Amino acid sequence: MDSEVQKYLKKIEQDAVEFIQFQFTDLAGFVKTVTVPRNRFPSALEEGVVFDGSSVAGYAQIEESDMRAHPDLSTYTVLPNDNNNGKVARFICDIYTPDNERFQGDPRFILQKLVEKVHRDKLDFFVGPEFEFFLFKRGPDGEPTNTPSDYGGYFDNTPLDSSSEIRQEILQNMYALGYQPEAAHHEVAYGQHEIDLRYAPAIVMADRIAMLKNIIKNTAQKYGLYATFMPKPINGVNGSGMHIHQSIMAIDEARNMFFEEGKKYEISDLGMHYLGGILSHVKESSAILASWVNSYKRLIPGYEAPVYISWANKNRSALVRVPAGRFLRKRMELRCPDSAGNPYLQFASVLAMGLDGIERKIEPPEPVERDIFHMSKEDRDKEGIQAMPESLGEALFHLRNSALLKNTLGKHTFENFITLKSREWDAFRSHVTEWELKRYLPVL
Repeated sequence: MDSEVQKYLKKIEQDAVEFIQFQFTDLAGFVKTVTVPRNRFPSALEEGVVFDGSSVAGYAQIEESDMRAHPDLSTYTVLPNDNNNGKVARFICDIYTPDNERFQGDPRFILQKLVEKVHRDKLDFFVGPEFEFFLFKRGPDGEPTNTPSDYGGYFDNTPLDSSSEIRQEILQNMYALGYQPEAAHHEVAYGQHEIDLRYAPAIVMADRIAMLKNIIKNTAQKYGLYATFMPKPINGVNGSGMHIHQSIMAIDEARNMFFEEGKKYEISDLGMHYLGGILSHVKESSAILASWVNSYKRLIPGYEAPVYISWANKNRSALVRVPAGRFLRKRMELRCPDSAGNPYLQFASVLAMGLDGIERKIEPPEPVERDIFHMSKEDRDKEGIQAMPESLGEALFHLRNSALLKNTLGKHTFENFITLKSREWDAFRSHVTEWELKRYLPVL
């Protein structure tokens, strides 16, 4: 037996673990779990666990369905959840085919391959997401409603924000896992909250987001509430996003490659080209960054969500913002993604856009510090400011024509993602809504 496996078996025994969860994500970003009992620990850690890939969205056809989830031993985590049946640990897994080759459709593998390109230059890709979500009351039947759990506003505390205790418990659980949460606060809308995670390498952060979603859901349930990452669950108020702060660091020197003193905006040439890549390709990546029909109900003017392709230093209506910060704190904030997506694919698409900008030396336009929401279309056209896709259908059109994303995702994932999301879009656009009935039936 491998010595590394033996080391973790000993640790599992010391931690008195009774069950292990082997986790991975499907293409849409939902966490899938296979749980094994104590008697299966040795074989599961050494050989992985077999599952039916044809039952996982975007994975495999029935005739090639056998998959194996191999645990990444470095992701070992004892879960903070109370469980009367015994302690539970978790591993994030890498997915293999029956031929013992890495599965090309594994979202984690897609991000790993891209990050490896950066590692070859002794660099690493760091991200720090602002993770937003809603807490809602449940109905008499226990089903979730979209009635807010509180009536607090931005940065409010009790008594208006009656959910502050829930946020604190989420932070405690994260801290117990070593995740170093930065902060938590009430957001603009009723029942809306934000958790800020300390920046970390992209693969580590994507793994943590899977756990964070689980912690938020479980903590809300403990208090009789329902947590949702749905981007726009309430009409007429702000939606939930996941702004991605990002930078590229030199591993050996702890140096931020985006920062250069004396340069205009104190952004290095590498940083400017990275930014140019983001702005050039963001339309193509929109279906991955904002991957649901409902995502585009959030991305409309008037609710602080970015809808125009531009960058700025201070202007929060821009798609990409370069917040104040020097040296290690220099970063870029992409503001269109939401927390309902697949973090592995989201981070992979962001890095792919930036790396293409670096490789092709794409120069970004000048920053736009005016409030773009209040600019006329003529003014935007003069400035060369394009709009983001207005629907999932439009976003899929741009994705289908993207050579960059096809190469990044690989043929299997590219085609399966488009198929999966096209079905969602077709189901939505063929559905007759209550709004249409109320508006048209009485007059047409």
